[in-house]
Amino acid sequence: MEITLDLIVFLILAVFMIVSSILAVTTGRIVRSATYLLFVLFGTAGIYFQLNYSFLGAVQLLIYAGGITVLYVFSILLTSNRSDRAEALKNSKMFAGLLTALAGLAVCLFITLTNRFIPSHFEHGELPVRTVGNALMGAGKYQYLLPFEVISILLLACIVGGILIARKR
Repeated sequence: MEITLDLIVFLILAVFMIVSSILAVTTGRIVRSATYLLFVLFGTAGIYFQLNYSFLGAVQLLIYAGGITVLYVFSILLTSNRSDRAEALKNSKMFAGLLTALAGLAVCLFITLTNRFIPSHFEHGELPVRTVGNALMGAGKYQYLLPFEVISILLLACIVGGILIARKR
């Protein structure tokens, strides 16, 4: 296997995302956890840019890393006390989490090792923006108008819920 600059950048991004995701779920402070989630989302955008999917990378940065993380931080700051810390996990919950993580790892390894990934089916580059827009906003099979609307209603409900919680204080 030849070591290229693309491989080195991918490995750096992968290690960065793995470390950030582990820190996001193991830290005791919830705002730090949201910050580590932001780092994971930045790493995902970096991988999209490395694959030459600049539209998806820009969407990842704007929507997820920008909007969703800001929404998380605002909802955390509106609903929690300054001294909020995560509770210590009971041994049964720790065991269940570890068992679930190992099961997920086993499924990922099984899928990766039993399938042949043929590189000729993957083409670098982007689709035209018109094609992406039609796929996102179409109402047919494999199109995403309904999930888009559901997510927008969910975000609206989160905003209204955050306002109601903030007004109770």
